[in-house]
This record gives sequence, C-alpha cells and structure tokens, in this order.
Amino acid sequence: MMTKSKSRSWLFVVPYVLLFITFIIIPIVAALYLSLTYFNLVNFPSWLALSNYIRLLTNDPEFMTYVLPNTIKFALIVGPGGYMLGFFLAWSLSQVTPKARTIMAIVIYSPSLTAGVAMAVLWRIIFAGDQSGYLNAFLLNLSLIQEPIQWLQSPEHLMNIMIIVSLWSSMGVGFLAMLAGILNIDQELYEAAYIDGMKSRFQEIFYITIPSMKPQMLFGAVMAIVNTFNVGGIGVALSGTNPTPQYAGQLIVNHIEDYGFIRFEMGYAAAISVVLLVIVYFFSRLSWRLFGERRHSK
Repeated sequence: MMTKSKSRSWLFVVPYVLLFITFIIIPIVAALYLSLTYFNLVNFPSWLALSNYIRLLTNDPEFMTYVLPNTIKFALIVGPGGYMLGFFLAWSLSQVTPKARTIMAIVIYSPSLTAGVAMAVLWRIIFAGDQSGYLNAFLLNLSLIQEPIQWLQSPEHLMNIMIIVSLWSSMGVGFLAMLAGILNIDQELYEAAYIDGMKSRFQEIFYITIPSMKPQMLFGAVMAIVNTFNVGGIGVALSGTNPTPQYAGQLIVNHIEDYGFIRFEMGYAAAISVVLLVIVYFFSRLSWRLFGERRHSK
C-alpha cells in the first residue's frame, strides 16, 4: 500500500518536474554551452572554450566602464530602496481601515501591472526634451531654467530618471506578500510584548513584525533582486536607443540584447547572461541567509 501511495504521489510532481526541466534546466544548459562558442544564429556554433568570458572581463571596455558600474549602482539603489519602501508602505497600510487599505493597495500595486512600453510612454511625456514636456514646462513657468533640458538624452539625468521610474513601479507581488504577512500576524504577540515592557512602534517592527513574517520578507527580497537585475528595457524605452546615450543607462540586460539581437553575437550574449545568472543566484542566497529558516542540528 505504501509503495502504491508513493508512486501515485510522484504523479502529481511530474508536471512540475517537466516544466522545470523544460523552462529552467534546458535553457540554462543551452546558455552555458552557447557561452563557450561563437554563434551568429546562421552558422553552427564553433567552439571557443572560455574566450567569451576572457573577452568580457578583459576586452570589453563598455562592460567594465559603464555596464557593470551602472548595474551595481542601479541594483543597490532600486533593490534595497524598493524593498524597504515596499515594507514601509505595507506596514503603513496595515494601520488604516480595511476599506481604505484596499483602495490604497490597488493604487500602489497598479504601476507594477503596467507594461514597460506603456509605462515608458507616460514617463517620456513627463520628461520630454522640449517645451511640451510636463517637467520642462513646469520649470520654465517658474523661471528655474532658461531653455528645455534633454532629460532622456542627457547622461547626467538618464540614470536618475530610470531609478525614479523603477522605484515607482517596484511595488509588485513582493509588496502584496509583505502586506499579507503583516496582516496575518497574531495581535496577541503585540499585546504580550507591550505587557512585557515594549514601548515604541520602532521596537514593535524589529522585535515582533519582521521576525513573524520572515517567509514573506524572503519572498519580497528574492523578487526585488530578480526584478532589479532583469529590469533593462526601461532605459532603452525611455531614451529610445540601445545602447543608451553614452551608455549612461546601459545595464547588463541591455548589453545582452545589444550583442544578442542587434549584433547577433549570441555566444557572447550567452556568456553575459551566465554572468548575470551567477550574480542573481549569489544575492538570492544572501537573502536566504538573512531571512530563511535556520535548521539547528540536534
């Protein structure tokens, strides 16, 4: 009987295993193989061993000078910034009435549902480089500037605008998970803590709220990391070019698209994607160490 029940239970796992192998394992293996070859989408891949990785680290000035620093800067601001902002907004909404909370949660969550291109169209109107741009018109009316600023074509401003737009649209499923986690915390824990001497909301957050919702915090952290490193189209959509003006908003994802779908150097693009995969995996493991469940051996 036990053998039959186990064999039947495996049947429920088979669809997941097949999908995981099809959409995760096979693409990763294919990317690893192509990263070791020269492949232009026409001829059969020719073996190069580690040449693509050596080129990426030693002979790609755009990657080392612009792409990698831009990606690190963008990730360090948008990742932790969006994560902390998401937790703060989720905690703030938990303090209001259910009806107001529902309306405000929809308003905050809705930008993450907007398609990247549609979202970029909205922000391109705001940051348009002529007098019709809302920001330029506002500053001109206040006499703060004498002539329109090319916001989306200026290396000085493009990255900052990308960060603003990304933070605005970063309240996705991670934000909803943290809101659900906060709302499901047993209120008796707070009451007991105040009886034991807890005196402020600050202590409440760090000693009760965060420890009680570690699974949601972990999920939010992983989603923030993945979304931050995968966001690349926003700079291209805003500026209208790939590469972005003077590589000011060029991220790793843009570099992959540039070499893979514009220059058709698919082997080199695969090498860059493998490096991106390693970076995302590293930060995901770091999040697991911070918020994952720790098993203590007996």
